[in-house]
Amino acid sequence: MFRNYLKIAWRNIAKSKTFSFINVLGLALGMTSSLLILLWVQDERSIDQFHTNGPNIYAVLENQQWTGNDISTTPSTPGPLAFALKADVPEVVLSVKVTWQEEHLLSVGEKAYKEKGRYSSPDLFQVFSFPFVHGDPKTAIAEPTSIVISEKAAQKLFGRTDVLGRMVRVDNKEDHKVTGVVKDIPETSSLKFDFVLPEAPYEKENNWLEKWDNNGIRTYVMLSPGANVDAVNAKILNFIKKHDKNVTTITTFMFPYEKAYLQSKFTNGKPDGGRIEYVRIFTIVALFLLIIACINFMNLATARSAKRAKEVGIRKVVGAEGSYLVGQFVGEAILTALFSLLVAIILVQVLLPSFNTLTEKHIDIQYTNPFYWLTLLGLALITGLVSGSYPALFLSSLQPVKVLKGTLRFNTGAVLFRQGLVVFQFALSLLLIIGTLIAGRQIDYIRTKNLGLDRENVVYMDLEGDLQKRFDAFREELIHAPGIQSVSSAGNDPMQIGSSTTGVEWTGKPEGDKTLFTQLPISYDFVKTMKIKLLDGREFSKGTITDSTNYIVNEEAARRMGMKQAVGQDLKFWNKSGKIVGLIRNFHLNSLRVAIEPLILRLDSTNNTLLVRTTPGQTEKALKSMERLAKQFNPAYPFDYKFADESFKEQYKSETLIGTLANAFAIIAIFIACLGLFGLAMFTAEQRTKEIGVRKVLGASVPNIVALLSKDFLKLVMIAILIASPLAWWAMHQWLKDFAYRIDISWWVFALAGIMAIAIAQLTVSFQSIKAALMNPVKSLRSAE
Repeated sequence: MFRNYLKIAWRNIAKSKTFSFINVLGLALGMTSSLLILLWVQDERSIDQFHTNGPNIYAVLENQQWTGNDISTTPSTPGPLAFALKADVPEVVLSVKVTWQEEHLLSVGEKAYKEKGRYSSPDLFQVFSFPFVHGDPKTAIAEPTSIVISEKAAQKLFGRTDVLGRMVRVDNKEDHKVTGVVKDIPETSSLKFDFVLPEAPYEKENNWLEKWDNNGIRTYVMLSPGANVDAVNAKILNFIKKHDKNVTTITTFMFPYEKAYLQSKFTNGKPDGGRIEYVRIFTIVALFLLIIACINFMNLATARSAKRAKEVGIRKVVGAEGSYLVGQFVGEAILTALFSLLVAIILVQVLLPSFNTLTEKHIDIQYTNPFYWLTLLGLALITGLVSGSYPALFLSSLQPVKVLKGTLRFNTGAVLFRQGLVVFQFALSLLLIIGTLIAGRQIDYIRTKNLGLDRENVVYMDLEGDLQKRFDAFREELIHAPGIQSVSSAGNDPMQIGSSTTGVEWTGKPEGDKTLFTQLPISYDFVKTMKIKLLDGREFSKGTITDSTNYIVNEEAARRMGMKQAVGQDLKFWNKSGKIVGLIRNFHLNSLRVAIEPLILRLDSTNNTLLVRTTPGQTEKALKSMERLAKQFNPAYPFDYKFADESFKEQYKSETLIGTLANAFAIIAIFIACLGLFGLAMFTAEQRTKEIGVRKVLGASVPNIVALLSKDFLKLVMIAILIASPLAWWAMHQWLKDFAYRIDISWWVFALAGIMAIAIAQLTVSFQSIKAALMNPVKSLRSAE
């Protein structure tokens, strides 16, 4: 019987080539979009899931409550925490502290490359399962002069990977012996590095890590199997206070490492989403696209039902049972879905490189994985069943007597159901269109918002090697070089300041005030180089010796300290007394997701980031000058730089990606929906052929006929607009809540989306309407008999 189903299904598909092509195209586009999204979702969900001890690994996080009732959560922890946890908490089997990823110069002989790496305590490779090619994970970074490198780094430095015992020079200062080579860190790891150094040298240079009230590294622990996490969290709640009585506003807790990548957002100390929100949104979008494609198939199948009704009637008269007919129609749908799946696989394979570039991933289709093929076949089967269920039930329920006598009339319920499908289909499409318009406006708002500083024509460069020691001479040469307007330096990127402190005292400070001030060390001409508005006072001056303990504050800092006239006021920062010499306008210190924080600028000669403002139109000339001087002052390091604008865009990669993908999928959704509308228009035109002929004989014009056929569809689209608009407003309101600075959701966005949907629907329906209206009425009446 199954073979018979397939044979008949194939004949019907081959017989109606145009309808079959439209069906396959609609389903294939829906499947292609859904497959790409699901591959992305699968990749996101696979991050950090490969570690052998994964279920027992936890990130230690801090809840900080400085002012008011708001609690902020950070993965940045004190240096002594990891070892103390292992010593004091029996459930902690292993603990490790890891620094943030930084670039360092690795050199072997004449070969020198800047690679990204970390410092870590010895248990790193016992907690995390990074496969070793050479060396012993248990002892690889036990010695202070050891180094573990990736296969890629080994190949670059040595041209091979069996390099245990060979020496690598780090930052042109220290020699480290290779004690381990690990496989390149997989893309599915959020903890990335090309080399790992032991923590001892780092802590020697950063003695602030010895204190409990300073944060700067990440702490991970591995618990014994079966340990009660809630009980351990209760033990470590006030762990830092236990070791430092002065730290009263910080509590600690453990969060599962396998969840940390996707669920990194906390509100008032509780998990509140993160990237998991995008994963959920796109999973829903994939489902939407597939549903829209299935509805499209249903509408087209229904459009053909009038032609197939006679076939159904004859089959029933000769004894075909309803279940046989259902099987036949569902079989046709599944066969169409399988054809569509083949087209979708080809399209995915073609589009995957561009998709990987867009999403900055390395997703592969696992053709050799049976589970993958079972999933694809399951997708086609479900799509075929969903698509073919309604047409199959509808067609198999037709009464043969009415069909053969020509008295068949489609009942109100069937009509309402089809109309409901169209409304549902367009409502989903409108959700995507409105979401795309609002997300696009927010991204544009971010891109063009006045940040309070001018990031155009600003170049960043790391002050490394000899550049930091010879900064004054390097700077003097730079400011006289062609194409350069101004030069300064800072502790880090001024638009991503991560350092803050409560160590600020001022006259009249309320007792117990724990206001957290963002702080940035800078050199001379910082305000001038970044084009920040100086509201009062002055910049730091070389001629004023006391500026080494003087400060510049932003408007928010002055407001928090209750100073109406900030310049000239006394200020003690980290127990260094000085005066406020400058007041600057607020500028954004971080992402627009967070409000502007109080900022204190202080003079420091050991900054890490060079800031160069180039003359507009002469950036290329300025870069050549920078490269020449960098090689002259720091020959051991390769010349490397980035533009401030690129750094800014990097902060909003996720939002930009979401906007781009949503834009593409909204276009695909509306296209597929229009295919369904096209089929329904064709169906309606067929049903009303006789009526159209009569109206034309009585004098109806072409516009009258087009309006007659179009108005019913436009009503459905307008109902879809009314349903989709409040849902879209709610969804986008939830998304925008994450931004401290955001657009207002304007009414005209909904009006524009509605007009677009109506215009596209009208265009789609007009083709069939005009075709029906132009038909010879005599021919229409004869064909309808």
